[in-house]
Amino acid sequence: MDKDRLEGKAKDIAGRVERQVGEWTGDKDAQAEGTGNQAEGKVQNTFGKAKDKLRDLSDNARDNADTVDEKDDAA
Repeated sequence: MDKDRLEGKAKDIAGRVERQVGEWTGDKDAQAEGTGNQAEGKVQNTFGKAKDKLRDLSDNARDNADTVDEKDDAA
């Protein structure tokens, strides 16, 4: 799992908490800050997921290329 996924999820959760506390206390600035942190966390998490997916695709392509090379060597 990519570190961006973990950091993004942590920012998302922290932003949710900050936004909620802002709602409870009527602090509009805290609500806005929390919403912004939440959005930033979601973007970072999505970026991490994309990096994981690309890494998986690259690993699969490399594994498939190795399999083809082994078949060619056996022939």
